[in-house]
Amino acid sequence: MAITADDFAPTIALDGTRKVRGNMTQARLRWVILAIVLGFATVGGRLVQLGMIQPDNSIEGVARSEITATRPPILDRNGLEMAVDIRVPSLYAEPRRIIDVEEAVAKLRTVLPNLSESWLRSRLTGDKGFVWLQRELSPAIEERVMRLGIPGIEFLTESKRFYPGMNEASHILGSTNIDNQGIAGIEKHMDVEDVALLQDLGLARGNALAPVELSIDMRVQHIVHEEMVDALTRYKAIAAAGVMMDIHTGEIIALASVPDFDPNDPSSALVKDSFNRITAGIYELGSTFKTITIAGAIDSGAVTLNDQFDARFGIRYGRYTIDDFHGKHRILSVPEIYKYSSNIGTIRVMQAMGKENYRAFLTRMGLDTRVPFELPEMRLPNVPKNPSDISAATMSFGHGLSVSPLHMAVAMSAIANGGNYIAPTLYRRSLEEAQSEYVRVLKPETSRDMRYLMRLNALEGSGSQTEKVSKGYRIGGKTGTAEKVENGVYSHSKDFNVFAAVFPMDDPQYALVVVVDEPKPENAQSGDTAGFNAGMMSGRIVQRVAPMLGIAPNFSQALDDAMVPPNLIR
Repeated sequence: MAITADDFAPTIALDGTRKVRGNMTQARLRWVILAIVLGFATVGGRLVQLGMIQPDNSIEGVARSEITATRPPILDRNGLEMAVDIRVPSLYAEPRRIIDVEEAVAKLRTVLPNLSESWLRSRLTGDKGFVWLQRELSPAIEERVMRLGIPGIEFLTESKRFYPGMNEASHILGSTNIDNQGIAGIEKHMDVEDVALLQDLGLARGNALAPVELSIDMRVQHIVHEEMVDALTRYKAIAAAGVMMDIHTGEIIALASVPDFDPNDPSSALVKDSFNRITAGIYELGSTFKTITIAGAIDSGAVTLNDQFDARFGIRYGRYTIDDFHGKHRILSVPEIYKYSSNIGTIRVMQAMGKENYRAFLTRMGLDTRVPFELPEMRLPNVPKNPSDISAATMSFGHGLSVSPLHMAVAMSAIANGGNYIAPTLYRRSLEEAQSEYVRVLKPETSRDMRYLMRLNALEGSGSQTEKVSKGYRIGGKTGTAEKVENGVYSHSKDFNVFAAVFPMDDPQYALVVVVDEPKPENAQSGDTAGFNAGMMSGRIVQRVAPMLGIAPNFSQALDDAMVPPNLIR
C-alpha cells in the first residue's frame, strides 16, 4: 500500500500545535518572572524609601524618651524618701485608626465626662499618628477605658513624680512638669547636671537610677517648717523663713519658707508670695549685720574687745542724725556696743576700721556676690560698690544694703567655725571634702572673740528672749529689726525681723537664721522687735532639734562662765 503525503498531515498538525503551545508557555513564564521581578523591585524600592524616612520619635513635640524616662529618687541624709517616681497610665489616641469618631466620643465620655465633646471630636478627627487625650489617670480608669474596646485608643505608662512630704520641703525640691522634667529647685538642678544626660542617652527609661542623697534632715526640716507656719498665726506675719547650716561642712540641714506650695501640684507655686525667701529674697537684715561689722574691725586689728567708743551723742550727716533705738548715751565698750545693739557705737567701730577696708571685707565674706548654691532660685545682693560716708555708716548696722538670709547663714558659719568660708550645699559633704574647699576669711582669734560676743548677747542682750526658750543648749547670736521701705521711705509700722544664731556656743556646730515679715506682738506683754518673734522661734527650733542632732542640754553655770568670763570688760 502506497503512503501518501496526506497520511502525514495529522502528525504535522500535532507537532505544530505543540510548538505553538510551547512558545506560549515560555512567553507566559517570562511575563510571570517579569511580574515577580517588578513586584520585588517595588517592594524593595518601598523598603528603601521607608528606610530613608526619619521616624517620629516625639509625642506632640516631646521626645518619647523624656516622657517615659524615670528620675532618681531623692533621699534625705537618713535615707528617708523625699521624692520618688510612680508609674501612671496616660490615655492617647491614634486618629488614623479611629473607625467611627462619633461612637468613640460617646463611649469615652461615659468614663471621662470631664472631656469636652467638641474638643474630643477634634482630637480624634484626622490622620495624626498620636494625640494625648488625658494624662496621669488611675489604674481603675485605665481598666474602664480598655473595656470599651475602641480601636485606636491606647495607654502609655509614664513616670510621675511624687513628693511624700508635700509642702514641707517644697522650696528645696522644687517640682517637675507633666513630662517629668525638673522646672524648679533641686529637681531642675539635677536635670541640668545629670538626669537630662541620662535621658538623652536612653539610660533612664524604665531603669532604677541610683538615689540622690541630700544633706537635709527631714526630722529637722519638719520642725523648722512647722515653726514657720506657726509664725503666720502666732505673730500674724505675712511670711516667715528659716535655714540651718552645718558650719563645718556647709551642708544645709533644713530650709523652709512660707507661704509655700505643694510640689505634687506645681501650679500652686504660682500663688502670690510663695517664693523662697531664703535664697530668692534680698533684704536689709538690720542689726544682725553688726556681727559682720565688728568681726571685720576686730580682724583688721583696728579694734579689740577692750576698746571703748563714744556713744553719748547721735552722729550727724548733713540734716540727718543717726541715733540708738534704746541709747545708753555714754562711752561703750565693744561688748556693750554689741549687746545693747548700739548704732552709734557700730558706726564708730566701722570708722576705726576705715570705710574702704570695711567695703573690702564685705567682698571677702562673699556678701556682694551670688552665693554658690545648687538652687536656681537665687537673687544677687545689692551692696553699694563705692559707698558714701553716710551709706557706709548705715551699712554697718544693716541698712542701705540688701542680702539674702542664706548670705547671712554662710557669714555666721565662717565667723563661728574658726574663720573659714565654706559654700553651702544641699548634697552630702564630708568634713574632709569641706576642709579642702575652705577659704580663710578671719583669724581664729577673731572667731573666738565673736563667739564670746554672740553668747554674751544671748545671756544679757537682745537675744535673752531666745535664751529663755532654749536654755541649756547654749545658743548665741544677734537680733535685727529692720523697718521696711515703702514708697522710698522707711515705714514705722512694718518691720522685717531677723535672728542670726549659732549653737551650741561651747562647741559650735550649726548656724540658724530665721526671718519674720511684718510680725505683730504675740500678746500684750510682748513686743514686735526681733527678740520677741524671730528670736523666740529660733529658741523653740533649737530646743526641739538639738536632741535629734545629738546635742545634750547643759545647765552648768561654770560652762557659761568659761565662754563669757565675768572679769572681761563688758
